[in-house]
Amino acid sequence: MNTKNVTPRGAYPHTKRVGDFIFVSGTSSRRPDNTIAGVDSIDQMGTKHLNIEVQTREVLKNIEQNLSNEGATLKDIVDVTTFLVNMNDFAGYNKVYAEFFDIETGPTRTTVAVHQLPHPDLVVEIKVTAYKKL
Repeated sequence: MNTKNVTPRGAYPHTKRVGDFIFVSGTSSRRPDNTIAGVDSIDQMGTKHLNIEVQTREVLKNIEQNLSNEGATLKDIVDVTTFLVNMNDFAGYNKVYAEFFDIETGPTRTTVAVHQLPHPDLVVEIKVTAYKKL
């Protein structure tokens, strides 16, 4: 898990607490040093290989770090919205998601396809809402 937070790329906070609810801004696999997890390799033709599983895992770890700053954990998440650049990545994303959440106790979830994300190497972004009593 990251021990240092990623700096937001705009005029917004990573988290916003409203009463017992914690809203987490859309989170990517960007690291504190501005590199992006899941950019596996560039082949001899210059094609980048972007790994949905690595990116999803890093996104959820970044969310975990942001929640910890509010005294919350992934178990406190009640709703997830995921943005995938390519729905062909759904199986890999879903596989990693199941490492963190399960059907009985996990949050509700919506997954949508988007045309692009703020950086061409990003294939997934996730935003969540958590509930943690003060």
